[in-house]
Amino acid sequence: MCGVFGIHSRDRDVARLAYFGLFALQHRGQESAGIAVWERGRVTALRDMGLVAQVFSEEKLRGLHGDVAIGHTRYSTTGSARWANAQPLVQHGRARTVAIAHNGNLTNAAELRRELADDGVKLGSTSDTEVIAALLARQEGSVEEATAHTMAQLEGAYSVVALAEGKLLGFRDPHGFRPLCLGRLDGDWVLASESCSLDLVGADLVRELAPGELVTVDGGDLEAFPAVPQRRAARCIFELVYLARPDSCLDGVEVHGTRVRMGERLAREAPATGDLVMPVPDSGTPAAIGFARASGIPFNEGLIKNRYVARTFIEPDQYLREQGVRLKFNPLPDVSGRRVVVVDDSIVRGSTMRQIVAMLFEAGADEVHVRISCPAVVSPCFYGVDIADESDLIAGHRTLEEVREHIGASSLAYLSLEGLQDATSLPATAFCRACLTGSYPTSIPRRTPSKLSFERALVGAAGGVTPPAAPVRPRS
Repeated sequence: MCGVFGIHSRDRDVARLAYFGLFALQHRGQESAGIAVWERGRVTALRDMGLVAQVFSEEKLRGLHGDVAIGHTRYSTTGSARWANAQPLVQHGRARTVAIAHNGNLTNAAELRRELADDGVKLGSTSDTEVIAALLARQEGSVEEATAHTMAQLEGAYSVVALAEGKLLGFRDPHGFRPLCLGRLDGDWVLASESCSLDLVGADLVRELAPGELVTVDGGDLEAFPAVPQRRAARCIFELVYLARPDSCLDGVEVHGTRVRMGERLAREAPATGDLVMPVPDSGTPAAIGFARASGIPFNEGLIKNRYVARTFIEPDQYLREQGVRLKFNPLPDVSGRRVVVVDDSIVRGSTMRQIVAMLFEAGADEVHVRISCPAVVSPCFYGVDIADESDLIAGHRTLEEVREHIGASSLAYLSLEGLQDATSLPATAFCRACLTGSYPTSIPRRTPSKLSFERALVGAAGGVTPPAAPVRPRS
């Protein structure tokens, strides 16, 4: 996941706009947040662990001056949740200084790290983002030429905003795995992971960056380049299922309406006899609305969500994920004596749904029928979503009946792949659906790498990871 934001403006408080832009992208990452600014040839960055509101204060924002700002909210897929891996990362190279915020996951990060180490480059983090920064900072030529050359060396998923030489840069991998949109705020250009972030700062959505495209903003001027040739389109279909905010629009597809259609199709494919349809809030709500509408079963809230607890799916630790379920949800008395149809967007590991079903039965529900608005997740993701190794995926090694028994539901059904695809209104060829099918659009490692693999293999190794530098603090 991760959220990225960038803006170039000579008249606006770019750090403050980045701060608010990141607020709208908080759902994409809750481990750390940061903002980097460019002022008169100097990069100043502030990044720390925690939510956007925890990392920044009014005093800290006042210390971030400049014409260009980029921001990041992190959700780790390569490298642990620690300060050294927080973004934006600042890299000083032989050609330039760059700051980078990255959403995605490189599938050839290990090979690139080895090449950089062999060339004497020492990396201070265990994130694949630093690989991109190091390549860009050391590549000779104009920043546009250096970026295109860097992109040609990368494999996997990357949507990046960066600042270098006073310019704002945005670039997207040739498959377009992760979203990246371009907006206009009067005469200023804005980049963001999702259109909901543009809405919050008052910018208008212009378009999505094309796969393989590089855009640079210098002053009020924007230039766009096809930096690397486009490859087979592979937008992440899980963005429409779960990751993106429902008020966003991705590649012309309105997310909320798509999720409602998923629920309507699910009701036709897998009807259930019940007294009420209830969502697992918040991500299951649009599909539950669609299921209730198509089935004629009344929609009602059955779980109250504590909105001050982070999304359990993106907690990096399984123990914290399991503990978070009871912190996060509490059933209403209305479920007592009722046949409940629970609609959620997905089941990944199964631990959350198992506890929800148990809570509903404890609250007096007579039956709990679970309906899922996407197909079973059966394969790991290599492109920026922390979907576990296949052995940890509940549907990766169990039949439908075995999954039902494991979560304790009265019945269980998933939306079909065909039904999901129809709900998007786009062809199957537009998407990466590897987590649902096991068919990947690129070459992938033979073994599923651990996101901690660089720490385990490289900490203390010669030419490997060096101790993290002291935090870069903004000027007062």
